Amino acid sequence: MTPTGMGLKAIVFCILTWVSLAAGDRVYIHPFHMLFYSKSSCAQLENPNAETAPEATFAPVPIQAKTSPVDEKTLHDQLVLATEKLGAEDRQRAAQVAMIANFMGFRMYKMLSEAGGVVSEAILSPPSLFGTLVSFYLGSLDPTASQLQALLGVPVKDKDCTSRLDGHKVLAALQAIQGLLVTQGSTSSQAHLLQSTIVGLFTAPGLRLKQPFVQGLAPFAPAVFPRSLDLATDPGLATEKINRFIKAVTGWKMSLPLEGVSADSTLLFNTYVHFQGKMKGFSQLAGPHEFWVDNSTTVSVPMLSGTGTFQHWSDSQNNFSMTRVPLGSYNLQDLLAQAKLSTLLGAEANLGKISDPNPRVGEVLNSILFELKAGEEEQPTESAKQSGSPEALDVTLNSPFLFAIYERYSGALHFLGRVGNPQSVL
Repeated sequence: MTPTGMGLKAIVFCILTWVSLAAGDRVYIHPFHMLFYSKSSCAQLENPNAETAPEATFAPVPIQAKTSPVDEKTLHDQLVLATEKLGAEDRQRAAQVAMIANFMGFRMYKMLSEAGGVVSEAILSPPSLFGTLVSFYLGSLDPTASQLQALLGVPVKDKDCTSRLDGHKVLAALQAIQGLLVTQGSTSSQAHLLQSTIVGLFTAPGLRLKQPFVQGLAPFAPAVFPRSLDLATDPGLATEKINRFIKAVTGWKMSLPLEGVSADSTLLFNTYVHFQGKMKGFSQLAGPHEFWVDNSTTVSVPMLSGTGTFQHWSDSQNNFSMTRVPLGSYNLQDLLAQAKLSTLLGAEANLGKISDPNPRVGEVLNSILFELKAGEEEQPTESAKQSGSPEALDVTLNSPFLFAIYERYSGALHFLGRVGNPQSVL
C-alpha cells in the first residue's frame, strides 16, 4: 500500500461494534444491574438506626501554593497495574459503562456539531464527559441525583435503591476502560499509548469540600487538584490564574479557554485529558503540506505518512469512505443548555455531598490534548512487501474528515471529532 498522508494530531479510526442484548424466556435481569447498589448496600444506606458521622470537610489551599508537577509515567504505571488486576466482572462492568457512555457521547457530539463555529473543531471524549457527569452524580442528592442518573441513560425505577447507580462502581469501570486502552500499547507489536486524566476543583474562598467526594474521584482522575481563588472580583483574572496553574502542573501545551468565569459561581469542575499515541509504521513527512479547508482555502500543516495493510470501506455514491488504522475544550453547561437541561447543574441543584455549603456550579470544562507521533521504526521497503498482497490504495487526508479512537475489548469510543482546519486544533 502506498503512503497515507495524515494530519499530525488526528487519525481516522472508524469501526464501531454495537452489542445487542437479547432476552429469552427467563426472569428479567436489568442489563446494567452490575452497576447498581446491591441489596446489602441498600440495607445499610436505608437503615434508620445507623449512626452516620458528619462527613469530613477541608478548605482547598490557595491556587498560588507550591504544587508538584504531575508525573504522567507514574499515573500510567498505576493504571497499568490496576488493569492487570481486573477480573471478569470488572471487564463486564467496563463494557456496560462503555455502551452507555458511547450513546451519550454521540448525543453530545451532535450538539457540539450543531453549535457550529470554532466549537465544531472540538474533540469530544465520551468517557471524560460521562465521568464528569458521574462525578456530579456522586456528589448529589435527590432530586438532582435522580435527574442526573436519567441523563446518564439509566433512569431510577420508582425510587428503588437497587435501581440506583453506584457511582463508585461506575467510576471504577471508567478506570478500567482507560486501562484497557493504554495496555494495548504495551505489547511489542503495537505502539505505546498514554492517557492521563486530571481534575481541577476551583472553589471560591469559604467553600469547604467534602473529603469522601474528592477521594471518590480517584478512579476517574487519579490527580485531583482542589484550589481556592477569588472568582468574583475579576473573573478574567481568575481564568488566567487557572490556566497558568494547569500549564504549570502538567506542562501540556493545551489550548485553554480565555473567557472569564461566572462571577456568582463558587465551584468550577474542570477535566483535562492528555492522549498520546505513537503510530507504528508511520513517520513524519518533511516540511509542511497543504490541507484543503474548503475548495478555495488551504493551510500548511505537518503530516504523517504510513505504509501497511489497513481495513478500508468506500461508498462512492455518498462520497464517503472509512479507513481503520490500529494503534480541543467545551463547557458541559452549554451542552446541558442545548439539551434544555440548563437547571440541572444550576443554582437549585442539590449537590450537598460535594461541599459545605451547597456549591453554585459555574463552568464545567472538558479540555483535551490529543497527540499522535510517528513511530521510531523504519518504514518497510518495496522489496519487503509480500506477493499476493491486497491491491494498493493511496488514501490522503488533506481535506476535512471525521475520526474516532475505539477500544475493541470494552467497546469504548474514547475520542470522537472532526478536523476541518488542523490549525484550529493544533
